[in-house]
Amino acid sequence: MDRRSLLLALLGTTALACRTPPAARAVDEPAALASARPAAAPRPLQVGFLVVDGVYGSELMAPFDVFHHTVFHAQPGMRVFTVAPVRSTVTTFEGIRFEPDFALDAHPPIDVLVVPSAEHSMDSDLENDALIAWVRSVGERADWVLSFCDGAFVLAKAGLLDGRRSTTFPADVAPMRARFPGLEVLEDVSFVHDGRCITSAGGAKSYDAALYLCELLYGQEAAEGIARGLVIDWDVATVKHVAGGSSR
Repeated sequence: MDRRSLLLALLGTTALACRTPPAARAVDEPAALASARPAAAPRPLQVGFLVVDGVYGSELMAPFDVFHHTVFHAQPGMRVFTVAPVRSTVTTFEGIRFEPDFALDAHPPIDVLVVPSAEHSMDSDLENDALIAWVRSVGERADWVLSFCDGAFVLAKAGLLDGRRSTTFPADVAPMRARFPGLEVLEDVSFVHDGRCITSAGGAKSYDAALYLCELLYGQEAAEGIARGLVIDWDVATVKHVAGGSSR
């Protein structure tokens, strides 16, 4: 049995015990897993990145880079694009300015929703009703939903993490538990996969969650090829994470 088959088998039985904290529990394989496999997809998976002013460069560019590289290692691969509240210049936290591809009110269907962390992911972004409603609506229809760093707060506010385990930036685990006491927020892991949702600690660890999804969807060889192109040593067995799935 190759590593991808083993990963998929484990999702339905146990949570990669050698790398899982004692508190983790096994849950059922996500129903979306089979439908998201590219072998059954007639077109590239549509991957939409939510970008707002103050978005952090690491949490945006690490997964964007990984997912973009799928087209060189798998067919049909992924089509990646950015979606902003309005189609005007977005400025990252670090000061990089760029033009988003689409606005919230006009964008292609999204199979994989990605919510990177931003400067105000823990405060004013959560009070933006239109933004949260969009995340909820798109996330409920997507095959996969990923957050990086404090993007988990946005998913939680939208209700997409209800009944699921998750993680966030290490220093913000306690604030997330306090703000969303009904959620099980794990710490000391690179990422958590529960059902359709994958949440990442962010920063340099953002590569882990992105490569993990690529390995699930496209297999070990493709994920390792993507990693080599980015000069990353990739072996999911060496990454501290919690993997399991709950029904949609």
